[in-house]
Amino acid sequence: MSDKPNGNMDQKRREFLKGLATVPVFGFFLVNLWAKLSRDALKRKNLLTDLINEKKAPAVLSKLSDSKHLNIGIIGYGGRGSHLVRGAGFATKGWVDWAYESSRENKLHKAYATFMGQEDLNCSLVGVCDLFDHNAELAIDASKNELRPGGKPRKTAVRYRNYKEMLARGDVDAVIVATPDHWHSRITIDAAKAGKHVYCEKGLTRTFQEAIDVHDAIKETGVILQLGHQNRQVEANDKARQIIDQGLLGPVNLVELTTNRNSPWGAWVWSIHKDANKNTIDWDTFQEPSPNKIPFGEEALKRYFRWRCWYDYGTGLSGDLFSHDYDQLNQIMGMGIPKYASSSGGIYFYKDGRDVPDVWHATLEYPDKDLTVLYSATLSSNSSRGNRIMGHDATMVLGGMSNAGSVGGFRVIADNESTQYKERIEDGIINTKYPIYQYSPGSKQIDGVTSATSQYFANKGLLYAYRDGKRVDPSHLHVKDWLDSIRTGGQPKCNVDIALEEAVTCAMATESYLTGRRVEWDPVNRKLI
Repeated sequence: MSDKPNGNMDQKRREFLKGLATVPVFGFFLVNLWAKLSRDALKRKNLLTDLINEKKAPAVLSKLSDSKHLNIGIIGYGGRGSHLVRGAGFATKGWVDWAYESSRENKLHKAYATFMGQEDLNCSLVGVCDLFDHNAELAIDASKNELRPGGKPRKTAVRYRNYKEMLARGDVDAVIVATPDHWHSRITIDAAKAGKHVYCEKGLTRTFQEAIDVHDAIKETGVILQLGHQNRQVEANDKARQIIDQGLLGPVNLVELTTNRNSPWGAWVWSIHKDANKNTIDWDTFQEPSPNKIPFGEEALKRYFRWRCWYDYGTGLSGDLFSHDYDQLNQIMGMGIPKYASSSGGIYFYKDGRDVPDVWHATLEYPDKDLTVLYSATLSSNSSRGNRIMGHDATMVLGGMSNAGSVGGFRVIADNESTQYKERIEDGIINTKYPIYQYSPGSKQIDGVTSATSQYFANKGLLYAYRDGKRVDPSHLHVKDWLDSIRTGGQPKCNVDIALEEAVTCAMATESYLTGRRVEWDPVNRKLI
């Protein structure tokens, strides 16, 4: 093929520029403008056309909720439990009033609009089990509130003192388990044996063996399990996976994940409710699965409301915050369970009687993938470090505030020693100081996220997501995904097999810290070595 037409075009362009140059000031301006537009067009041609093959998400969310009405129950109506119930379409009158008034006072406060704008999932909240009377009453109030997506609820909730009584109801289709971690395995296994589908908040279990037992029970009974990693619904993670799958970062050998918090709330020093006492809390039931028992008193109240601070009830940073970052990375890279895990840290700032560390680091080794994943966390500094997937040709920086003013996206920056982009860097097409690709969620303005802790969650994509430019609660999308899977018999985005990968990985890191040794995963015998 002759290149003569292109040569004629270049000749005409040069002649045009020469002509403009004879015009004193205006000509100089146009010459520079033309050159800039040409450079910009060249950069677009060389960067965007072959860097990422866009895959469009469906424009309209499915409406499977129209097909079958489902009855659900909530077991554990605390902070996450109440949020998940809102995701299903049920909020207390007090919360709705607060969200509405907040939206009137601040137009950037969108909790009310987001809740009222979410899809009616065609379900009823028919049962609640909580060991604290106050929380149980709130859940019942939420089941009755008519100000909700879909209007007046069909049914309202009955309170149960024991979750097994709820599971015995023939008309309960599924349950949300949002208790502290030490109850997850018992309730999930009992629910599966009763034929009830389960949404279980992360982390999946407190111990390694519990994770294996839960996995086997779900597989044997065939019920649908969704693990509560709502970041699975964030489109940015799907976009990031496209970039990884297309090899745009080159070989990835090192990933850094980080957590930084610096507030009592962020370190699980949560308030003790004024109405909490031996008559309103069933302490004996709460601590039944715990390896260590203590009598009811001031210490028991601390442990009930701040349970993440003790290994008797959870796993601290491992099951709470590390699990989120690991699951996001697993969604993007699909690396699964590591061969080896080691961790270290200590209680350096919060000398309040806890036994889980407030500074903690974990190293995951994947020798078959030539990959190391580092996690580093502190609960006494807000100095954000971000998450980085580092490849030979480029680095992907996850989260943070984008130029578009929204949070939860990512950017890709070429490495100055890249092999893949060497020619483009040398030709000046790629400047390694600036991103070669950037993804921002659909927000066009900064949301009303002000506190450092809220900003942390927003940057992780845990507070809200965007679908077709619309702000959506990812917890709502995750509950919807679960309910839709129940209706179709399919598998949700964070199904039991993915849940096992998270649970085993977190258990390996926890075991390493508690034993002071490197832990190895034996996938054949499903054991830790």
